[in-house]
Amino acid sequence: MAFVRLHRFDAEVSGIEVPRRFTWPFHYVPHRLSVMAAQQVMRYVATRDDWADELQAGKMLGVLVVRDTEGELGFLAAYSGNLCGRNDHDYFVPPVYDLLQPEGEFRQGESAITAINHKIERMERSEELALLSLQLRCAQCNRDQNLKRYKHYMAECKSARDQRRAEGNLTDIQQQELLAESQFQKAELKRLRRKHETIVSEIEAQIAAFQSRIGQLKTERKQRSEALQERIFHLFVVQNAHGERKDLMEIWGLTPQPPLRGERGRIPPSGSGECCAPKLLQYAYLNGWHPICMAEFWYGQSPVGEVRHHEHYYPACRSKCLPILSFMLQGLEVEANPLAEPVVDEGLDVAYDDDWMTIVRKPAGMLTVPGKLLDDSVETRYRRRSDVSGPVVVHRLDQETSGLVVLAKNKEAHKLLQDLFASREVKKTYIALLQGYVMSDEGMIDLPLRPDVDDRPRQRVDNELGKPATTHYRVLERQHGSTRVALQPFTGRTHQLRVHCSHPLGLNVPIVGDMLYGTAASRLMLHAARLQFTHPFTGQEIDIIWEPPF
Repeated sequence: MAFVRLHRFDAEVSGIEVPRRFTWPFHYVPHRLSVMAAQQVMRYVATRDDWADELQAGKMLGVLVVRDTEGELGFLAAYSGNLCGRNDHDYFVPPVYDLLQPEGEFRQGESAITAINHKIERMERSEELALLSLQLRCAQCNRDQNLKRYKHYMAECKSARDQRRAEGNLTDIQQQELLAESQFQKAELKRLRRKHETIVSEIEAQIAAFQSRIGQLKTERKQRSEALQERIFHLFVVQNAHGERKDLMEIWGLTPQPPLRGERGRIPPSGSGECCAPKLLQYAYLNGWHPICMAEFWYGQSPVGEVRHHEHYYPACRSKCLPILSFMLQGLEVEANPLAEPVVDEGLDVAYDDDWMTIVRKPAGMLTVPGKLLDDSVETRYRRRSDVSGPVVVHRLDQETSGLVVLAKNKEAHKLLQDLFASREVKKTYIALLQGYVMSDEGMIDLPLRPDVDDRPRQRVDNELGKPATTHYRVLERQHGSTRVALQPFTGRTHQLRVHCSHPLGLNVPIVGDMLYGTAASRLMLHAARLQFTHPFTGQEIDIIWEPPF
């Protein structure tokens, strides 16, 4: 019996306008059809008690709306990775390559690596190694104690010799005897040290030989693992809308075999090809169905350190999916990347200007400095209209954040202004509209942050490796299911305010329009509204306010 993986909508969709272009998966507001499909999937998985525990722990799910060969609309569903140890649940599309096939290459290679792991564990826990380690500690202790005792004996002898010399009346022969005694004891100390070091060295050599055998096994394990990953990534063959096919090694530009093995970036990141979007597109292409739009959403609890909210929509991850989807979307008419679109207004609104600096009002959607995909920025426009030299931008705002930005007119001003920001002498106040209610009226958030290396530019909370990040918040207004807050960051970490608002250990209420940590909207409702500091040249108190446009 064939699995039914193309699902029809429960509700009537004939009156809904179909998007002309396919979703840009890395920055999007879900289309109504995608939302309806996702809600239908949510209702279905809620009925599966056998999946409840794993889904409650958190899983990324995705939907792809397609037009089938008869021209009818339907949708496909997928999950990232595997679900309850399986890849063959009939409601969801199959994987691009099934890593869980019992007789497949991955399982066989994994079995060989597991056998090496067990051998390493047995050797590391062996009685022979434990006995050698004990013998080494005893030999080292015996050496230290014997040398200490002999040195104490030598010190007593020296004290006696010194006393005899101090008493005087020693013959030449007696003087020679005292000197000979001293020389003998020094030589004896060297002989004693050599004797014990020989014993210790022999045991250390036995341990080193043992560790060398373990090291050889670990090297073999690493080589087998890398070779297996490379073979598997050659088996992950994906297709685009033109019908062209490439494996993941080709997509990453790593064919033929890279000359340096084991270096980061020489093979695709672990888990590449197992996310929702590649699975969904692959299955659609293989069946001749035309992709219309897609969305990915989180189901269940947020992972430790990350910010994921139940049933919220999220963009595809960039580290694993950007290269794959850049290939798989070829042949489709895809929405433009909104982050690569310049702001239409060519002007630059000035809030303050003097001989040393300018404070401008940056609109949402504009970069502070030129980026990889877009040259248009606050800095680009400022240089075009002003006769400035040297560095200009004193601090930055995220592209999606609107607000006040300080620009320097010369190198000296740039340094002094940057020093003010670095020493936290600039008081910054942001206004944000949050997607829910914040119960407490005021407080501090202290959550250390670090980049999520597997999903940049997202940030993670990490108490061990994160850099300190502190924010003061104050509720300004609560109405219509949202909260307006004033935020004052005491540190300047990337996405600090966005994570501190969204994270369960922070306010646990994302900023409206925060696609990375909440839910997409017309814009990110975060605005740098006020800057207060002492002018580094005039001593004047600068206090610039720009009320938020939301």
